[in-house]
Amino acid sequence: MQFEGQDLTTYAEPVSASSLREGSTYFFVFYIDQDLCIPLMETVVFVGRYLSSEGTELLRFQDVRSYNNGIRFGSPDSNQAQFQSCTENSMNHLFEYEKALDELMRCALRRKKRSQ
Repeated sequence: MQFEGQDLTTYAEPVSASSLREGSTYFFVFYIDQDLCIPLMETVVFVGRYLSSEGTELLRFQDVRSYNNGIRFGSPDSNQAQFQSCTENSMNHLFEYEKALDELMRCALRRKKRSQ
């Protein structure tokens, strides 16, 4: 098996808030180290926008497993789901699939460079 080669940018390309679609799957990519060599990835579904009690517009995401099981925010079984919220300005860790893969490939290159 061979994966097609491609050029990578030197920077992350997170999804823009304006392109989010309710019910679509996205990926949180976080790093737990300063060298950006130990990634954490989480699959989420964008489930909408809402206003916080302070009047700030927030974006709400739900874990993909509970979403696929039909659990929705505010439903009686919503305690079985994980919901996360963020502002539009704090979405630098949210990617569409291909861009998340690019981010993980950049991470692999950093790890390889570090081990040499």
